[in-house]
Amino acid sequence: MEDYPWYSSTSSDNSILLQGDLLPGCPILIPPVELKDNMVIKVEQYNVIVMSQSCDLENGKVEFVLVCPYYTFSDYLTFLSEQERKSKKAVKKTFDNLRQGIQPNYHLLNKDIDKGIQDYLVIDFRNVYSVHIAFVKRFSANLSTRITLLPPYREHLSQAFARFFMRVGLPQNIPVIDENDYI
Repeated sequence: MEDYPWYSSTSSDNSILLQGDLLPGCPILIPPVELKDNMVIKVEQYNVIVMSQSCDLENGKVEFVLVCPYYTFSDYLTFLSEQERKSKKAVKKTFDNLRQGIQPNYHLLNKDIDKGIQDYLVIDFRNVYSVHIAFVKRFSANLSTRITLLPPYREHLSQAFARFFMRVGLPQNIPVIDENDYI
């Protein structure tokens, strides 16, 4: 069975913005921790993926586009301790945990050498940013090409994002039973 392609690429003159568009080096405004009269707002560049629904973007239903940062798997490994990075077993376990969705705050996307994606991508759901749609459209128009995540992987990403935000921390007050309880 042939696999579905993960990505497509479009030219920068395509003004249609879609969920799953990869926007490398997108400027993001970072507000200060404290409100003061002379606030300094930082601008940091992140590689981000568009998370807002395509239908909302296409039909003008949103003024701000929701984006999440992404990292290459190699860059993601820098979040691990030095000892973990040096352990092949720990790196494999980290990859497998991402691949299996065991870490709900992250989502793993495949690499695609032909599209210029040399490493697996790790989407970070913990940090979500909102960027004005007009800015995102102008920014994406300046990219030489735009890479877009394709279905069904785009829907899988959206579902993982929803699972992360809808999780509810409830107490585990159902006791563990002994195997003899029902015999």
